[in-house]
Amino acid sequence: MQTKEVPMREISQEELAACNGIDGAPAWVAYQGLVYDVSSSYHWRQGRHQITNRAGQLYERGLNAAPHGPDLLERFPIVGRLSG
Repeated sequence: MQTKEVPMREISQEELAACNGIDGAPAWVAYQGLVYDVSSSYHWRQGRHQITNRAGQLYERGLNAAPHGPDLLERFPIVGRLSG
């Protein structure tokens, strides 16, 4: 039996920016072209992680400076691929 691969949803920069974790919005971050929903994480409450990282943005710089690696993002669902 073959399985059909489901195409990944395209997420615009504007949609990512709107998912900033503030006022009930989900908290999404983008890393290496994939968008992760980190809303369930205590560490991303109110759309902020530590002092400098904010949801709704690219997370490359923040993750590169973090004491953990990108494998930590595997705990969170991927909601799509960043377009552009």
